[in-house]
Amino acid sequence: MNKKAFLWALMDGLSGLPMEDIERSLDYYSEMIDDRMEDGLSEEEAVAAMGPVKEICAQILAETPLSRLVKEAVRPKRKLRVWEIVLLVLGSPVWVPLVAAAVIVVVSVYLSVWAVLLSLYAADLAVAVTGLAGGVALVQMLMAGRMADGILFLGGGLVCIGLAILLFFGFNQVTKGLVWVTKQALLALKNSFVRKGAAA
Repeated sequence: MNKKAFLWALMDGLSGLPMEDIERSLDYYSEMIDDRMEDGLSEEEAVAAMGPVKEICAQILAETPLSRLVKEAVRPKRKLRVWEIVLLVLGSPVWVPLVAAAVIVVVSVYLSVWAVLLSLYAADLAVAVTGLAGGVALVQMLMAGRMADGILFLGGGLVCIGLAILLFFGFNQVTKGLVWVTKQALLALKNSFVRKGAAA
């Protein structure tokens, strides 16, 4: 692929972004290709060194704030007619609460998932503290001359500490998975705005 074809493919992949972002990306990658060609690479080699256009577009999209994409998607591509403005105003008692409700539902589901995860870590901390309490109970039982009870508390405390360590590693894996799912959901949402902007 030559430089011109690469830049056309890049522009097509970024077509839903704001125009200034597209131009900035095109200028950046054009300059990078030129720099590599000055270093002795052929045009095709310099373009190949950039990587796949699809991955570049995904990276640029991931770095673009969602607010910019939403602003670009809702910006009218033409001037609104009077009757369209009247319909928007008259319909606002219906569509504004619906949009607000949809946003609130999405945010509350997101917060609920993270609240559940936080409560799992709190439960893990409680199990660890219980294990430490078993060690304190051992000392108290030994001081009272109750060796068998002290060993029982020590065993229970060690089981709790071991369980807390296992739970901690398990919850860390769940957290990593949730972060990955969150990133993918945000990227899918951004992609929907880019496709919507490209289709408009």
